Amino acid sequence: MKVAIQSEEQLDDLLSEPTAGVIETLGRLKGDLIILGVAGKMGPTLARMARRASEAAGVRRRIIGVARFSAGDETAFEAQGIETIRCDLLQEDEVAKLPEAANVIFMAGMKFGTSQNESATWAMNSYLPGVVCRKFRHSRIVAFSTGNVYGLTSVQGSGSREDDPCQPVGEYAMSCLGRERVFEYFSRSFGIPMVLIRLNYASELRYGVLVDLARHIWNGEMIDLSMGYLNTIWQGDANAMALQAFDHVAVPPWVVNVTGPEMLSVRRVCEQFGQLMRRPVRFTGTEGDTALLSDAKRGLELFGPPRINPDQMIEWVADWVAGGGRCLNKPTHFESRDGRF
Repeated sequence: MKVAIQSEEQLDDLLSEPTAGVIETLGRLKGDLIILGVAGKMGPTLARMARRASEAAGVRRRIIGVARFSAGDETAFEAQGIETIRCDLLQEDEVAKLPEAANVIFMAGMKFGTSQNESATWAMNSYLPGVVCRKFRHSRIVAFSTGNVYGLTSVQGSGSREDDPCQPVGEYAMSCLGRERVFEYFSRSFGIPMVLIRLNYASELRYGVLVDLARHIWNGEMIDLSMGYLNTIWQGDANAMALQAFDHVAVPPWVVNVTGPEMLSVRRVCEQFGQLMRRPVRFTGTEGDTALLSDAKRGLELFGPPRINPDQMIEWVADWVAGGGRCLNKPTHFESRDGRF
């Protein structure tokens, strides 16, 4: 077991530590890297991992983070050697002024508040990819999507596979499928090599499905078992797989699930948290026979297994939550079965 994580600085160092595979990929990759929507939950550590891997590979490249930076957090990026550009990506004139880059990571999107602001959700998730593709038609693009595009699948199977039909539930999931279709259209039309990453779910200590469950238990709240099973992956491992995906860009886009190999029982995870945090656990409802689950086999065969397993994540999260560690207060709402976020 790795030592407990005592600070956010230590956490960010761990989340941005590149694997040997990432160093090899970024050693081969030609050109600069621009990350659109870099100020979200994963962007800061992914950008830093790209910088660390490039330096380890002896490659000089610009790594540029683009976001609105409404919180004014450019300084933290620039301290890590990452250039920053303020841009509202929905403003085409602003996007047109962005520098060209041979490699693009698309992380922009909208999930929370979907049920109150559907039009903005569709604009961010389905319209914006077209704006980006017109600007970066000569680049390689790795775009984040979500396992929500599949819909629910039987808990008796191994999870949805990349070639399974998409059956999105709710406007968020439908708009994310729209994102994929728009990227595919421009990939085919302009010959843009791409990867679509269906992520489900990234976790660290300040947010993620495991943090959601741990905080419910710490606060003495009931755990709803209707979404009784889940997948998750350590955010640092998801970062590494996303960067390695540049080795697999294709026309039309190559699609890959990024998540952990295990199907985790919500009941058992919560019981582990209860024991570690010495808190009682109360459940309501019963486990359904379907859940949002993805089969990670394709990605794991190419990128290798995650470095951090669920037991280690659970131990770290329990220690962090019980110790009063900072939380981003961005719940995943993974328990939603009707697609409303």
